[in-house]
Amino acid sequence: MALNLLSNLVPMQIRLGYEIELDIPAPVSIVAVLNIHPSRMKDLLEPDYLRISPDIARDEYYDSFGNRCTRFLAPAGVLRLSNSTLIEDSGEPDAVDWNAPQIPVSHLPPETLQFLVASRYCEVDQLSFLAWQTFGGYDKGWPLVQAICDWVHGHITFDYQAARPTMTALEVYNERTGVCRDFQHLAISLCRAMHIPARYATGYMGDHGVPLVPPMDFSAWFEVFLGGSWWTFDARNNTPRIGRVLMATGRDAADVAITTSFGTTWLRKFLVVSDEVVPGVVQGAAAYNAAAKAQNSFAISL
Repeated sequence: MALNLLSNLVPMQIRLGYEIELDIPAPVSIVAVLNIHPSRMKDLLEPDYLRISPDIARDEYYDSFGNRCTRFLAPAGVLRLSNSTLIEDSGEPDAVDWNAPQIPVSHLPPETLQFLVASRYCEVDQLSFLAWQTFGGYDKGWPLVQAICDWVHGHITFDYQAARPTMTALEVYNERTGVCRDFQHLAISLCRAMHIPARYATGYMGDHGVPLVPPMDFSAWFEVFLGGSWWTFDARNNTPRIGRVLMATGRDAADVAITTSFGTTWLRKFLVVSDEVVPGVVQGAAAYNAAAKAQNSFAISL
């Protein structure tokens, strides 16, 4: 595992936001998961409100995983989703506890059991032999999860050009390439195969305390249940990071897609901002403009 060199260790404020535009040929129902997770709402310094243009009726609710969701019927034409908010963060890197124990399946809380089995992008049964063959000799608990992260990080190559929305954990293993969500899907599958509850997580993670690597995007990581708590791991970066802001958790990426369209939509613009607020540094609308130039009309598949 790479040594953690981050040492902010003081509270920080982070400007969060996004601007997404979709071309819609005919009216379509959409579910958006674009708000901050309820566990971080206490840290908000400004409202976290999904702006929809044109202004249309919406239905806001919490899904079965506790994520904040918005459902609406989008008219034909150009749909714009945007937000800008401010959040306070501890400035501390992801927590680490090498002594966090693995809980036997017979003693796990019932709500964690769904994170032990296969899901849309995580073929646990087909990866179980690999998992036990590779990691069966490791100490259970934190050392086992870290060994899985080390292995995925070392065997998978990050490549935006290789990304596709249908890629599963088994395909990631076979092709040895992917983006952040693919690293996490493979690690999640291997953890589940070793009887450790693991769930997918998505949100903001800016380049805080590390070299800037544009373009900015929403990020994926995963969480495991050890010692009675959920802990953050990241098989892509494989080192504790500063300034993660959780948006949603689920079994895999299918449960936390930023937009799910029940019909045809085409992405025409995608911009994400996660910038520390520092005196003398551009913020708000100026940050959006600067990020837009840096991203050069960068787009991803939703």
